[in-house]
Amino acid sequence: AGASTSADLVQALEEYLPVILGMAKDGSELEDKIQFAWMNQEDDAEETALPSAWYEVLSVLHMMAMLRLSQANSLLLPKTSLEGYHTKVSEENKRASVEVFLKAAGHLECAMHQVLPRMSPEKRKGLPVDLSEGVLKATCMQALGQAIDVQLGLAIDSPKATLAVKRRLACEMVKCWQQAHESIADIPLLDGWGEKHRLFVKWKHMEAKAAAYYYHGLILDEGNTEKSHRAAVAALQSAEESLRESRAVCEAFHTASPFSRSPTLWGSMKYLHDKIHKDSNCKVRINKDLYSNVDRTHETVPALPDFAVALQPEEYRLPRTDAASAND
Repeated sequence: AGASTSADLVQALEEYLPVILGMAKDGSELEDKIQFAWMNQEDDAEETALPSAWYEVLSVLHMMAMLRLSQANSLLLPKTSLEGYHTKVSEENKRASVEVFLKAAGHLECAMHQVLPRMSPEKRKGLPVDLSEGVLKATCMQALGQAIDVQLGLAIDSPKATLAVKRRLACEMVKCWQQAHESIADIPLLDGWGEKHRLFVKWKHMEAKAAAYYYHGLILDEGNTEKSHRAAVAALQSAEESLRESRAVCEAFHTASPFSRSPTLWGSMKYLHDKIHKDSNCKVRINKDLYSNVDRTHETVPALPDFAVALQPEEYRLPRTDAASAND
C-alpha cells in the first residue's frame, strides 16, 4: 500500500510541475507574487515560506526524490508471510530498487543543475538547509551509494561474480559515500533529522570502506610475495577497524533523536559482517607463522584502487510549462 501511495503522489507532483513552471518562466508576472511554504526536516526553522515559483519547483523535485527513496527502500523490505516468517527479498525487487534509486538521484541532479541556477543569490540565501546544494548533492550521492550497495549484494549472491567485480563495486560505493560525507560536513544541520542524516552517511561510508578493504585485501593476498601478504593483512585489518567503527556509528544513529530500532543485518553486510572478522584473523595468523620477524603494527594500509562510478543518475528533464497557467 505504501509503494502505491508513493507512486500516486509522484504522479500528482509530475502533473503539478508544469503549472508551477508556467509561473516561473521568464516574463511571468506570477514568479514572485505567490508565497509558497514548506515544512523543513533539517533546518532550524520549522517552515520556510518564499515568494518564488522556482522555490516551489525545487521543493517539488526534492519531494519527488524523497518519495523515490521511500519506494526503493520499500522494495528492499522482506515481506512477512502468513506464518509470520520473513520472506527473502527477490532478485527482481533488488534490481527494481536500483532503477528507483537512480530516478531519485536524477530528480536531485535536476534540482541542482536546472533549478538552483535560476534563483537569484538573494533567494538562494533564504533557502532552508534541506534544499541547499550541499544537502541535495549528499542525498544524490547517497541514492547512488545505496544502488551500488544493492548491486554488491547481487554480486555476492552470484557465483559468477569475481573478487575484482566485488572490489570495484565496493570502491565505487566508498567514493559515493565519501562525496556525500564531504557535501554535508560543514552544513549547520539541525539536531534530530539533520544529525541523523549526517550519522547515516558516516555509518554507510564506514561500511563501504570495510567492504572495499576486505575485497582489496583478498586480491592482494593472491600475490605470492611477502610484500603482498603483508599488504593484504594491513588491508584486512583496516576492513575490520572500519567495520568496528561502522557499528559504533550505527548505534549512535539509532539512539539519536528521533530514536529508531536497529534492524537485523541485510544485503551485503549480512554476508560481510562475519567474513571480514574471520578472514582477517585467519590471514593475520598465517602471516605471523610465515613472517615471524615482521612488525605488522607499522605496516602502511594500502591505498584503495580509484574507480570511476559506473552508475549514473537517470536524467530527468523539467516538463514543458502548462500553457493555461502561463497565459492566465
